[in-house]
Amino acid sequence: MLDIAFAKPALPKSGALALLIHEGEKPSGLWAQLDEATGGAIARAFDVAEFTGAKGKTCTILAPGANLTRVLAVGLGKPADLAQKILEEAGGAVVSNLSRETAVTVTNSSLTAQQAAEVALGAVLRSYRFDRYRTKEKAEDKPKLSRMTVLTSENSKAKAAWEPLDATAKGVFLTRDLVSEPPNVLDPPEMADRCRKLSELGLKVEILGPKEMGKLGFGALLGVSQGSVKEPRMVIMHWNGASGAGKKPRDKPVVFVGKGVTFDTGGISIKPAGGMEDMKWDMAGAGTVIGLMAALAGRKAKVDAIGLVGLVENMPSGNAQRPGDVVTSYSGQTIEVINTDAEGRLVLADVLWYAQQKYDPKFMVDLATLTGAIIIGLGHEYGGLFSNDDELSQKLTAAGQATGERLWRMPLDEAYDKQIRSDIADMKNVGGRPGGSITAAQFIQRFVNGKPWAHLDIAGMAWSTKDTAVTPKGATAFGVRLLDRLVADNYES
Repeated sequence: MLDIAFAKPALPKSGALALLIHEGEKPSGLWAQLDEATGGAIARAFDVAEFTGAKGKTCTILAPGANLTRVLAVGLGKPADLAQKILEEAGGAVVSNLSRETAVTVTNSSLTAQQAAEVALGAVLRSYRFDRYRTKEKAEDKPKLSRMTVLTSENSKAKAAWEPLDATAKGVFLTRDLVSEPPNVLDPPEMADRCRKLSELGLKVEILGPKEMGKLGFGALLGVSQGSVKEPRMVIMHWNGASGAGKKPRDKPVVFVGKGVTFDTGGISIKPAGGMEDMKWDMAGAGTVIGLMAALAGRKAKVDAIGLVGLVENMPSGNAQRPGDVVTSYSGQTIEVINTDAEGRLVLADVLWYAQQKYDPKFMVDLATLTGAIIIGLGHEYGGLFSNDDELSQKLTAAGQATGERLWRMPLDEAYDKQIRSDIADMKNVGGRPGGSITAAQFIQRFVNGKPWAHLDIAGMAWSTKDTAVTPKGATAFGVRLLDRLVADNYES
């Protein structure tokens, strides 16, 4: 993880310097000092490159003098439009443009403590790499940047502002690690074991195996897992940040539930071979919940929160669930399995019913890479939001806008229920192609028992095929920052 420091403004004696510049801003402070120290090289370079400080634009100057190896200018746009997202993206731009440097100093003439911390957050998020299985990567191909110092006159306050953001970033990294792991390494028992290690952060972790879930009557979840030799798990993570460990809760907990299919072949309704390797990240909903719980514990959030993840592997075998099977869920409702590749909703059915029965939550939010249909509808720009509660939806949408992890609310309506009617059971697990993500949400809603609830279909957001401002290509950890912000803005005592 990129090492972050904060210091009073002063020109560095060596290394690289990043100037964050507003559109139309005139040279002042360190920028003016550097231009004078380099004999006007900075101003000349900006003129040649026509760099004005427009948002997202950059200009790199090699060996400008003053013992500096590089100077990078990053445009912040108009001062009136400055927002957290822009500062984070500026930090990300510093990392992506100066990855060959070992250390970089970042400055702007007027960074507040909070703004300095937000620049650092963007830089850290962009610096992520998953390279544990690369044994022959050449040293010259690896990024060298290991330390960033952000300059601000409020450097001690910036350190304090950075602490909770650092914890959130670590939660994001944990999620990205989990989602990036190959499925032969990260199966349900291994994923549960990694959850167990979060007790070091102060989380109480419970793990249920197939025997315990069988006694409870988790027929929907266990039906998905029965084709695999890898045993399923359900993990329950408790963070008692408001009431304190071992004390009676003062208020109802907030609850987060994640779909954790560590590999999804589709089962008997098997997927095409092309691209099936991507199904290692069908556990991204669970990965997000795990990273979120680590973030809440890491920053000692003043909230009572519970994270539950249902972990299974969906495989074809002589013992696999068949199309046409009828299973009895933990709620007692029966489900006709039409398509074994619509397995995530079966996992969520049992875990959500358990969550609302056991914990009587203030609300529940579930996350799942649930449907390809949501990608057809929203592409890779928004996660799908389905909810039975307008207030919760509004709070989630606002948190998404603040963090850049955006959600778009989709409809829920009784009219869609007819698509999941079964001739022989209480319901069937698919409703056909029309409105596929909606009928999936209608199915899940039958297991929330009227509790305030939101379902986030993150199938289009959990993995990126290209680098973005603060996310390298690969696992995004979409939802960790969104839900952390939801809690911070609305539910901490």
